[in-house]
Order: sequence, then structure tokens, then C-alpha cells
Amino acid sequence: MSEERTEISDLGEFGLIDHLTKNNEITQAGTILSVGDDAAVIDSFGKQTVISNDLLLEGIHFDLAYTPLKHLGYKSVVSNLSDIYAMFATPTQIVLGLGISNRFSVEALDEFYEGVYAACDKYNVDLVGGDTSSSLRGFVISVTAIGEVVEGKFVTRSGAKTGDLLCVSGDLGGAYMGLQLLEREKRIFMESPGVQPDLEQKAYVIGRTLKPEPRADIVSWLQEHNITPTSMIDISDGLSSEILHICKQSNVGCLLYEEKIPMHEETKMTALDFNLDPTTCALSGGEDYELLFTVKQDDYEKLVLNENISVIGYMTDKPGETILLTKGGNKHPLKAQGWNAFNH
Repeated sequence: MSEERTEISDLGEFGLIDHLTKNNEITQAGTILSVGDDAAVIDSFGKQTVISNDLLLEGIHFDLAYTPLKHLGYKSVVSNLSDIYAMFATPTQIVLGLGISNRFSVEALDEFYEGVYAACDKYNVDLVGGDTSSSLRGFVISVTAIGEVVEGKFVTRSGAKTGDLLCVSGDLGGAYMGLQLLEREKRIFMESPGVQPDLEQKAYVIGRTLKPEPRADIVSWLQEHNITPTSMIDISDGLSSEILHICKQSNVGCLLYEEKIPMHEETKMTALDFNLDPTTCALSGGEDYELLFTVKQDDYEKLVLNENISVIGYMTDKPGETILLTKGGNKHPLKAQGWNAFNH
């Protein structure tokens, strides 16, 4: 029995939007007017508004050969919320724009929206608007995230000072290794379509790729413990690339300890299976959506209470000098070899 397929053209643009948003629920007090008018209306209650946008293109940012549409909807939202958390702010609303080619059915979009709504529900964010258009080829996703922050309390990339501790949440390199596995299984499948992928032993790294989570928990923990980072960025392009952003914007240098970089055991083992250096995967992998931030040394005693935060180095008074101290005691300049959409 073939699965039912409803063509998008059967509904038309406005019918499609009505269909996709019919179960859209509003939870934020600040959402005054949502989907269904010319624009949304949001009341920020005297707080400052934080806005970020991401554009995701099929074939460049995601591959539908191994990305379920529900996961893609979820990841499209949370990767953007991560940018709001990286400003030390709380996400409140999103706007979603889609370009869809005629190979997608209404049922396929329902799956995508299931993921979108799951992310909105988990992070208490309202979907308040957007647009759909036909695309000549591929799937185009544009997400704008809106957040709020108490006046003057947002954290930028430019506040790190000499002597500040460099910290990271969670562990790194997992999403990159998950992607390597999925790419390898895709190649095997293309060559021998009968071969089923064996990913049972790699649930952690695959999950890091397909269903990342932004670190809302870290932001709220820091706020509860009265720790305000001096600078912060989320890790979407790889650790070394993000460290260089903070150093450049803050006009400081940095010393990073290789032995302090947190990695999950499964990430290390998978890297070794691929004959890759685990540290290189952590430095250049990207898409971990962990938070990289600096704090004053006075906050160290409080920080060590949280096992999800690692201190991995400190900032120096030598702008332009970003050094990796290896486990063997050698010093190497840190290079940004992170993921770059324009070199893809």
C-alpha cells in the first residue's frame, strides 16, 4: 500500500500555511499577535530584544539522504536558539521561512513541522510567522530567532580580558564524528544499496549530529550562580574558529590546553576508527552547539561546581597570539580550520 501523498499545489500557499500552523500554540506572554496577519506583534516588557537569523540550504548544510525531516525541523530551530543563548539571552519566538521544491509533499512538510514544534515546545518558544515559497531545486530553510534580555545584560564576543578563564560546556567533536559516520554509511549504501547501516554502537555521536541541543541549562545555571561571562559564543564552526573570534573581537590572546579539551569516549574511539586525531576533530569539527565563554578568575570556585563546564585555557595580553599547548608540551599556533560554507 503506497503512503498517501498530498501535493502542495492542491492546498495553495495560504492553504499550506493554514495547514502547517493549525495546531500552533502560543505560550509566551509577550506574543500579542502570531501567525495569520501581515506581521506578528511582540511586547518585550521593557527588556532588550535579541535577534539572530540562519539560512540552511540542502546540499550545503544538510543531506536528506540521512537526515530525517523531523530531525531537520528540530535542528533548524535549536541551532538558531543556540545563538540567542550565546548572547546570555532567553529565546522567546521564531519566524520560519521555507523554499520548497515540488518533490516535497504536504506529508513531508508535516514531518518537518513536527520537529519544529517539538523544539518550540521543549524550549518554550513561539512560532509567530514566516513564509513559504516554491523553490526551483532543493529545500531552503530560513529561521529567525528572537529573544529577550534584561537591559545591558547581554554578553558579546568582545568583552574577554587578560587573565580571564576560557571555558566550554559539554564535550566537543561528537557532531563532526557523527557526520563522518553518516557520510561513510551513505557512500556504502550508494555502492551496495542492500547493505544496512550499522550504527547501533554509535548512538551518542549520531545523536550529536542529528539532534543537537542548545545549552539553555548552562545559561540558566550561570545566571542562578551570579556568574556573568565576560564574552561568549556558541560552537557552530569548531572550537579553534570560535576562540579566534573571541580573541579578535576582544583584542586578547589565548593559551589553550589540549589535555583540558572535553571529549566523549565514543567520539575519541570513532575518530581513531577513521584514523583521525581526536583533538583535531574537537578543534575543527563544529555543530556541537556548546557554549564557549570567558569568566573572571574570581568565578573559578563557583564554576567547578558544574561538571558540565570545563576550564580549557586562559586569555593573555598578546593579541594575535592564540596558542595550543599540546599534551606533549609543545606550543602550536591555533588555526581556524573549521567548517566554512563558502569552501564547501
